[in-house]
Amino acid sequence: MTTSISILGAGSWGTALAIQAARNDCSTLLWGHDSAKIKKIEQDKKNQRYLPDIDFPELLHVTDNLEQAVRFSSIILIAVPSHVFKDTLIKIAPFLSRDSKIAWATKGFDPEDGSLLHAVVGQVLGNHVATAVMSGPTFAGEVAAKLPTAITIASASPLFAMQLTEIYHNQYFRTYTSSDIIGVQVGGAVKNVLAIAAGIADGLGFGANTRAALITRGLTEIMRLGTQLGGQHDTFMGLAGLGDLILTCTDNQSRNRRFGLALGQGKSKQQAVTEIGQEIEGVSAARETYQLSQKLDIDMPITEQTYRVLYENLDPRKAVQNLLNRDQKAEV
Repeated sequence: MTTSISILGAGSWGTALAIQAARNDCSTLLWGHDSAKIKKIEQDKKNQRYLPDIDFPELLHVTDNLEQAVRFSSIILIAVPSHVFKDTLIKIAPFLSRDSKIAWATKGFDPEDGSLLHAVVGQVLGNHVATAVMSGPTFAGEVAAKLPTAITIASASPLFAMQLTEIYHNQYFRTYTSSDIIGVQVGGAVKNVLAIAAGIADGLGFGANTRAALITRGLTEIMRLGTQLGGQHDTFMGLAGLGDLILTCTDNQSRNRRFGLALGQGKSKQQAVTEIGQEIEGVSAARETYQLSQKLDIDMPITEQTYRVLYENLDPRKAVQNLLNRDQKAEV
């Protein structure tokens, strides 16, 4: 059994994944870039900012030394925001060994060119490195609180997927494996855009009917883009597709949904970001998803209207009206 893992990114999700691994008797080292915050986490034996009620297991340690973190284990799990994902890969490259494997729980596209993150790994580290992505309907607080959760681990390497399963799977955290690394990534990135849209609709005072329609038609948009990029249709009906979409569109633990709610209630983008105080992945994902849809000539009307609200200052009510005024068509 794999006995160690290094996790890069001491935000809420990285911390929760570190706690889960350490609870499963895996020696775990959590890295964060902010020395002062890491020192406080080490003193408190908990991450007071993100998971204040959860004490760290004995096998979980922290560091602000990136080289130490990378050399600690052959398995590196990256849980940083998507806009610093590539930079993180560049920084860790000199410290990797021939046995190093790279997994990530980051959801999003590369902001430079809209690439999926596995392509960024290939570009920076080469295609010889074993890779995996972890995604699904998971709120950090619920994982840390041991509430029942299921997640997908996608990898082209069955061995690597099994190693991660051994690290994470237990009676309250169920892991499923997949070979569809593209589909799992697309589902995880685009659902954040649709969560903003659902939040906007709820913020405007629309009801459950509207939310259900947005989720259903939003799933269609994810499928259109995902299959065009090489993902498998069934993946989008699973945890990393429909499951994650439902979670982020319907529960206020979702930062993207809360951001949309604030916009729908008349607050500015900056007001909403400041109030939430954490990364809103759907903001950049809206731009990258919209640009991809235009490049590939894929019809994604909800994504387009969300993009226009965020980047062209379109009034949210006008965006909804634009969607309702589209030509009538067959559902399938």
